[in-house]
Amino acid sequence: MKKLLIVFAVIAFACTSSVQKQNPQNITSLDQLIMQKSIYDFKMKDINGEEVDFSQFKGKKLLLVNVASKCGYTPQYEDLQKLHEMHGDKVLIIGFPANNFGGQEPGSNEEIKQFCSENYGITFTMMDKISVKGADKDPLYRWLSDKDLNGWNDKEPSWNFCKYFINEKGELVKFFPSSVKPTDEEIVKLVTS
Repeated sequence: MKKLLIVFAVIAFACTSSVQKQNPQNITSLDQLIMQKSIYDFKMKDINGEEVDFSQFKGKKLLLVNVASKCGYTPQYEDLQKLHEMHGDKVLIIGFPANNFGGQEPGSNEEIKQFCSENYGITFTMMDKISVKGADKDPLYRWLSDKDLNGWNDKEPSWNFCKYFINEKGELVKFFPSSVKPTDEEIVKLVTS
């Protein structure tokens, strides 16, 4: 019996150690992720450092986009802003600056905010700079790219300006790769339907 207990203790330690290595934010973040079964369970900081409780988005459509300032797709900021101005009453656009692809978002939150304001007049919601893939992937992006959490999708961002569309019920409805512009007919149809 003692040998069996020792084996279980070693296995438990190994599993915990493995999870901590994969999740440098610590094991409580993993526990937190498991508890977050809905998009509305998330709380994150915006680009100004203010907490945003996603429960306030209940009943609203969301377009979540990982953004970067020095990317070939960066001009999509213009279309995101245009979509926000035309249909902001129907969809909330939320930008997530991330430096996961080619070091194309090296700036601080303040630098990103200034770039977006001066070059594109961005007025839609911008969040705190996060990681959208890899071992340090933010829990929200784990939810977006794990079908066991979101119900169907396993696609994580393959580059900057990938888009996730969430309907009014908080369901992930569609993933769009970087090449699909924010003003694409399919996105506009989801927004306006």
